[in-house]
Amino acid sequence: MPGTFSRSLAAIATATLMTGAAAAQDWPTGPVHVIVGFPAGSSPDTIARLIAEPLAERLGQPVVVENKPGAGGVIGVQQMLAGRAGHTFGATINGPLTTSPRLVPDVSYNVAEDIAPVALVATSPLVLAVAADAEADDLEGFLELARGGDLAYGSVGQGSGAHLTAELFANAAGIEMLHVPFQSYAEVTTSIMGREIDAGFMAPSAAMPQVEAGQMKMLGVTSTEPFPQVPDVPVMAGTAGLPEDFRAELWNAFIAPAATDPAVIDRLNTEINEILEDPQVQERLLSMGWQAAPGTTEELAARIADDTEVWGAVIDQIEAN
Repeated sequence: MPGTFSRSLAAIATATLMTGAAAAQDWPTGPVHVIVGFPAGSSPDTIARLIAEPLAERLGQPVVVENKPGAGGVIGVQQMLAGRAGHTFGATINGPLTTSPRLVPDVSYNVAEDIAPVALVATSPLVLAVAADAEADDLEGFLELARGGDLAYGSVGQGSGAHLTAELFANAAGIEMLHVPFQSYAEVTTSIMGREIDAGFMAPSAAMPQVEAGQMKMLGVTSTEPFPQVPDVPVMAGTAGLPEDFRAELWNAFIAPAATDPAVIDRLNTEINEILEDPQVQERLLSMGWQAAPGTTEELAARIADDTEVWGAVIDQIEAN
C-alpha cells in the first residue's frame, strides 16, 4: 500500500507538471498587455517596445505596451496588478521594486507577496563625472580631494538612483559630500562644467556628449566589469579602497502578478532570454546605454532582494542624518 500511495502521488505530480506545460504552450489566448509605469520615449518604454515586437511574433498574439506613468513607476505596477492574470505583465526599472516602497507614500503592493519576477532585461551602471579641468584625474585623486575638503555633487533629485549611488559610494569610501538636487541631468552637467558643483553620478550616455566635447571626464564606473559603452573607464570595485563587490546599477525587468501560472512565467522568461541573445537587440540596447542581461527568474528575485537590502541601508543612513 505505501508503494502504491507513493506511485499515485508521483503520477499526480507528473500530471500537474504536464498540465502546466500544456497550458504554457496554449498560452496566450489573447493579446498580452505590458504596463510601463513611465512615459512614452523613456528608457523603460523604449526597452519594453524593443522586446514586444519580437515577443509578439514568438507568441502569435499582439503584445500591447501601455504607458501608465506616475509616482516613479509605482502607478504602472499597481495597474499591472489590477489587470487580467496571465495576460498582463509589467516592464519596470528597479526603483518601484527596491526603493519606492520606502520612499513613495501609500504604495499599495508588497513586492515579495504580490509580484513574480519574470526576466531581467538590461542593466546600466553609473559613472562618476567631473569637469574636464578638475584637479582629479582618477578615482584616487578624487577621494584625496574629498578627504581634504568639502565637495558637492549633483543628482536628479532626493532619493533618485544618482543620489543613492553617491551616498553608497561616500559610505564605502569613508568620505562626506554635499548633495545638491537638480531637476535634470542637463542641469547637473551644466553645473559640473561651470564648476558650481564638483561631480555627479549619471548614466554613461548622459555624460558622453560632454566628455566627447572635452568638457567633462569620467573617473570610474559602478559596474563590477567594464561597461561596453565606455570600455576605457575603470571600474570602481576594488579601486582606491572600495570593496571588490562594490556595484550600483540601474536595471530594467519584466514582472508579473504573483498569481500568474508559473509555467507561463517560465515560458515568458525563455522567450525574452532568447530575444536578448539576438546581436541586433544587444546592439540596440547598447546604443541606448544598456547591456542585455538574460537570466533566470531566480536571479532576478535575488537581484531584487539584494538591491532592496543595499538601498534600504543607504536610505536608513540618509534618514538618520
